[in-house]
Amino acid sequence: MRPASVANRAERGPKAGHLPGGSPVRAGHSPGRSPVRAGHSPGQPQLRAAPSPVPLRVPHGVSPSLPDDGVEEPVRGPSSAARRRAWREGWWSGAEARPSPNFDERPAGEAVTLVVLHSISLPPGEYGGDAVEQLFTNRLDCDAHPYYAQLRGLRVSAHFFVRRDGRVLQFVSCDRRAWHAGRSHWRGRDDCNHYSIGIELEGLEGHAFDDEQYRVLARLLRALARRWPIAETVGHEDVAPGRKADPGPGFDWPRLRRLLRRRRPSLPRATG
Repeated sequence: MRPASVANRAERGPKAGHLPGGSPVRAGHSPGRSPVRAGHSPGQPQLRAAPSPVPLRVPHGVSPSLPDDGVEEPVRGPSSAARRRAWREGWWSGAEARPSPNFDERPAGEAVTLVVLHSISLPPGEYGGDAVEQLFTNRLDCDAHPYYAQLRGLRVSAHFFVRRDGRVLQFVSCDRRAWHAGRSHWRGRDDCNHYSIGIELEGLEGHAFDDEQYRVLARLLRALARRWPIAETVGHEDVAPGRKADPGPGFDWPRLRRLLRRRRPSLPRATG
């Protein structure tokens, strides 16, 4: 994401019926004898129902493994308890929290239906530093690099920042509105910040992104789609054409679609 103009900054004793040191004593059963069940005569074979299959679950906080071809194996969805643990007041358990002051409330009753992908690096093309984190938390020293002069007074943020190594930082609760899209429009609606979640990828528009970023991004998008009615994921360039060009042609939308392996959210750019 390239900086917008300053004008746009806007959780005893033994029990009854139990022999100390022995096995529990059930009603209708004497120790040393087989239990007699209602409706069953001794000597007759007992018919037992087959055990129910145990659902496959992915340990919380662990990303599903990928086969050698880079396509993520389909995994059954997490339990409702796991889904609740994944989010707390809009903060994702898979990210490191870095609260930003640059946010406000979404309009009352506004559903979150869109994800906007961005790319950013500071200085442009340099990775691994903490300048992006400083920018989103209003701590960037604008005298530290000539490029930063144009960022002076800028107040921006995104909900998430996915680093080249797959580490995820979260700056704003997804229940709140982050300031990431600026002047924007999608499918007849203005002000995408009202109803979207912004994800910044550490990178430079037009350049390739790392494998781990795709894997983690797919995991994050699945988590978001389980929690909010996300319908589509688009680029900043799609909601602000002519003004923004990120994440750019270096981002592989078909690859993200293969990793997602699900219909939602839709990726309008993934035609492959």
